[in-house]
Amino acid sequence: MYLIDERTLGIVIVLLLGGLVVTKQVTTGSILDKPRGKFLVQLVNVFNLFFLLIVNPLVAILLITRRLATVDATRLVIENPGVLIPLEALGIVLYVAGFLLMVWALTGLRSNYQLGGSTPRDMDRLVIIGPYRFLRHPMYAAALYISLGLTCLTQSLACFAVFCIYLVLILLLIPVEEKGLQGAYGSQYIAYRQKVRKLVPFVF
Repeated sequence: MYLIDERTLGIVIVLLLGGLVVTKQVTTGSILDKPRGKFLVQLVNVFNLFFLLIVNPLVAILLITRRLATVDATRLVIENPGVLIPLEALGIVLYVAGFLLMVWALTGLRSNYQLGGSTPRDMDRLVIIGPYRFLRHPMYAAALYISLGLTCLTQSLACFAVFCIYLVLILLLIPVEEKGLQGAYGSQYIAYRQKVRKLVPFVF
């Protein structure tokens, strides 16, 4: 790695994960939530937990012990600094931005938080503050940014496969979730959906 030492990157990943866990506990009152609902909803939420609580810590451990290159057979060997440096820079930006966005989204939701795909409860309100002013699904966007950032940092085809699976699952879940939101909030949500993008501000 050119821009950041492997061991330092591993420590940064652990600190970001720790910060996310603390934020979720403080803002929502829980760390882990049991996935419920239809198969797709459960699948996405289980995959999300797998990625955040297994894949990321495992990569961090392998980076800290400097064993990622020997353990991950899918890792690409990129020796050209002209390619590797921009790739690592993009990875750092996406990875850190993803965690910051997820923390921001959790802070905005607070007691309105539910696992992805869940139907709004009677006590829930439509949150359009914080990152929800710019994205309809900032937590999904954050997960994708983190996943793609990790791919760029590790140059791992296995991590890229995780990102691709994540992307497909999220794109399948969003219509299910938005149907429930529209049913709960009606014209208010329709107007919001027409103004705010799904996953990438001003683009998509």
